[in-house]
Amino acid sequence: MKQASECIDSRQRTGQHWNDMHSEALGSMSFLRRVAGSLESMLSETSQVFILTDENVAPFWLPEVAHWLHCDSTNEIVIKAGEQYKNLQTVQRIWKTLMKHHADRNALLINLGGGTITDLGGFAASTYKRGIKFINVPTTLLAMVDAAIGGKTGIDFGGAKNQIGTFAEAEDVMINPVFLETLPPREIHSGLAEMLKYGFIADANLLNVNLKNYQQHIDRCGEIKRDIVAKDPTEKGLRKILNFGHTLGHAIESYCLTTDHPLLHGEAVALGMVGALWLSVKQCCLNEKVLKDYEAKLPMLLSEAEISLSEADIEPILGYLVHDKKNKGENPQFVLLEAVGRPVWDVLVDYDTVKRSLEFIITNEYGKR
Repeated sequence: MKQASECIDSRQRTGQHWNDMHSEALGSMSFLRRVAGSLESMLSETSQVFILTDENVAPFWLPEVAHWLHCDSTNEIVIKAGEQYKNLQTVQRIWKTLMKHHADRNALLINLGGGTITDLGGFAASTYKRGIKFINVPTTLLAMVDAAIGGKTGIDFGGAKNQIGTFAEAEDVMINPVFLETLPPREIHSGLAEMLKYGFIADANLLNVNLKNYQQHIDRCGEIKRDIVAKDPTEKGLRKILNFGHTLGHAIESYCLTTDHPLLHGEAVALGMVGALWLSVKQCCLNEKVLKDYEAKLPMLLSEAEISLSEADIEPILGYLVHDKKNKGENPQFVLLEAVGRPVWDVLVDYDTVKRSLEFIITNEYGKR
């Protein structure tokens, strides 16, 4: 197995050929953020093009995207797949690969993959030589509607989510549902959770997203996030509402990474939104029907997850809350709802109440097998 620091020729490795159907589909990419001039113009101004992806995506899409770019040559960096590799060690391997190929400040990094790749690649690009350009090409539903958009980059550190990172905008975010053709159902369900988040905080119509209609709403989710980020790019206030469900969700996700049953990001957020809605009922007078209606959606969102949490896991999960970036001192702050479409942020919640919300999540055994 080649190490992540090595440049991998995926065309030779996979033996796959360019697919004309995919060629046409990739050519119809929608651009969420347009730089001046065309993609071809941008590529002509770069000294080198690097494509970062992981071992899951590379066999399906690396040859196609490399071909679609019409570059004379690309340097391909393939890393191991999974949240557990979103760390400083992997970033160092990316930096070393860039240095090995003498990448200068005019190099371009294309991040081809899900949220882990766009977070990790964006961070590597924004810090290498104080910043090189990068483009995000999200291949998962979650990355298309959330992770690849908005200029947040980062890595996990010390066992906690996204502790080290930068605010750095991609030159472009290229969205195309053709990438979803190769996704397993579990990844689709994970992305649906983030789409429902936008329903709770901004657009009630998105609460009707399901497995049959979700592709129709991808652009709307991106539009909501872009509008919020434009008003508050560095998360001083309004942008915090995008973290609805993430305070408990990140703690659950970080804890589960230490167990035999890690959760995908969207699955953990799905559980975190249960806690946030329960807290909203208790502290913000949210109509309890909103929580009940959402609970009815959880069998779909968590149908592929393996959840084995018990009350013994509550204290370890709470231990991860101390690292949440929204905390004020040691006090956890939540994004809660007064009503659908009426989020409030920086809501202080005492630890006893947070513990009760976790008890509510775990005793209901959502997705437990």
